[in-house]
Amino acid sequence: MSKANVDHSKYADIRFDIQDESVILVDILETIPYEYPGKDIEVSIPTNEFTSVCPWSGLPDFAEIKLTYVPKEKLVEMKSLKYYLTSYRNVGIYQEHATQRILDDLVTLTEPKELRIEAIWNARGGLGTTVIAEYKE
Repeated sequence: MSKANVDHSKYADIRFDIQDESVILVDILETIPYEYPGKDIEVSIPTNEFTSVCPWSGLPDFAEIKLTYVPKEKLVEMKSLKYYLTSYRNVGIYQEHATQRILDDLVTLTEPKELRIEAIWNARGGLGTTVIAEYKE
């Protein structure tokens, strides 16, 4: 049997548009007052629609993200959160960095008692990644 010789050079210069982190809509984020300060509740917000782009390959990364926090005086406003998360759509950012960036931005915004981001990234090439970033006051 002879081995087929396949030319893959046609893929060498293919890149999809990748934006840098400056397009992440941090300023769109808003809060609403938590009307029961001193009474701890846990807020959990899951989404399976998060996407960003691998900065190395330009291919899309998809993740289920679960945001869980204990507010002190502020709640994240949901529509603003949706716009914020959607703004990652074409951003070239590593999975671990995206997870940590979301945590940092939301801690700065809400000043919670606790906040946890769990990102379950879809497998590519047989490897999936789960990234957990946490903040505790």
